[in-house]
Amino acid sequence: MTGYILENSGLIEKRNIMNKKDLENRLIEFSVSIAQWVDSAGKHPVIIHLRDQIIRSGTAPALNYAEAQSAESKRDFIHKLGIVLKELRETQVNLRIIRRLMPNNDPEVEKLLRENDELLAIFHTTIMTAKSRL
Repeated sequence: MTGYILENSGLIEKRNIMNKKDLENRLIEFSVSIAQWVDSAGKHPVIIHLRDQIIRSGTAPALNYAEAQSAESKRDFIHKLGIVLKELRETQVNLRIIRRLMPNNDPEVEKLLRENDELLAIFHTTIMTAKSRL
């Protein structure tokens, strides 16, 4: 989802404006979706291990984004958004491994992967925009 620029630094899509509250709510919904999937995931030992990982990395972006809202400087803001990006990347790899391990393509895993990819694109663009404004 290119075309986003952050609202404090202005988060705008060509057709749509996404403010920081909308993005925070989207991250919270992503966290809830991850937690709900974890509750329904299978009992395979590797899945159990990855579930434990993904519950941490999949809920961390919302928490770190909230922390970024209290950044002490533009550089601190960019740094904290970088942590959001790292957690989303970790979540993406966990989901890709899970997708390969599960015999039937779980539609919920596919949905989580799509949302994760969109969030990655938003935060990548946001960071690049914020860096260009330093």
